Amino acid sequence: MTTAVLEPRAGRRCHNVLNSLHATSYFAPELGKECGAIGITHPRAVNFAVRAAALGAVGAGAVTATFYNYKYELVARHVPAVWAVASPEEVLAARTRAADGALRRLLGAEAVASAEMGEAARLALRAAEGCSRSARPLYSAHADLPVPEEPHLAYFHAATLLREHRGDGHLAVLMAAGLDGLEAVVTHTATGKGMAPKWVFTTRGWAQEDWDAACGRLRERGLLDGAGDLTPAGVALREEIEAETDRLDRGPYAHLGVDGVARLTELGAGFARAVVGAGAFPVDLLGRG
Repeated sequence: MTTAVLEPRAGRRCHNVLNSLHATSYFAPELGKECGAIGITHPRAVNFAVRAAALGAVGAGAVTATFYNYKYELVARHVPAVWAVASPEEVLAARTRAADGALRRLLGAEAVASAEMGEAARLALRAAEGCSRSARPLYSAHADLPVPEEPHLAYFHAATLLREHRGDGHLAVLMAAGLDGLEAVVTHTATGKGMAPKWVFTTRGWAQEDWDAACGRLRERGLLDGAGDLTPAGVALREEIEAETDRLDRGPYAHLGVDGVARLTELGAGFARAVVGAGAFPVDLLGRG
């Protein structure tokens, strides 16, 4: 009898479709509305608060460290001041209400109440049982939160756990590769799959001169050419980073098993296509333009 072995990139593919659903929350108008109702109105304050709330009322240093690619000065404009406006518990409740409203709008009532959603939630939560807490602050903080009862919110919760688990590991790999937060963004954008520079400037607090300086450092290392494209060495480094991130993130998908990962990826891809088709993301979010 042979035992099926998880293909190296299977976990990455599964994570990517789950993350597509999680990421809708950052662009959903429901999030701004719910956070506005508790007094948080600035878009950057909303972003920092909803993602960091599981950590408690932390300061700018902790947020900058765990988010990695945001400029500290931008974070410090909003954190820890945001916690004087609303507590982390109030923010988490607002995020849950926003996720509920956004998923119902983007997927529709039938999909939210479907057997497939319930199955996806069970599989994703099962995968999350294979996550590890060590050196993973954002994952570990979210793992302390209760699992919502409604399947679509349980699925969102599990997708968040798996996103932050992979993300925490990814940051360790970026550090080992000698890429600071902005250099990591620049190299990712150069692959054509990362955030467009204008969105980096708007949401991460960096300016054109910061971007140009990061490009200069990467050119000196032979990772970027004069046109802003990755050199062969840069392509190889990005591939190594993703492969090592896969290795560090293997636990949840090995725990779920080959068949479970395939089924969760299938279900997640369907939900991801639906939210993208419903206009969940800005059309110019990704790319080099």
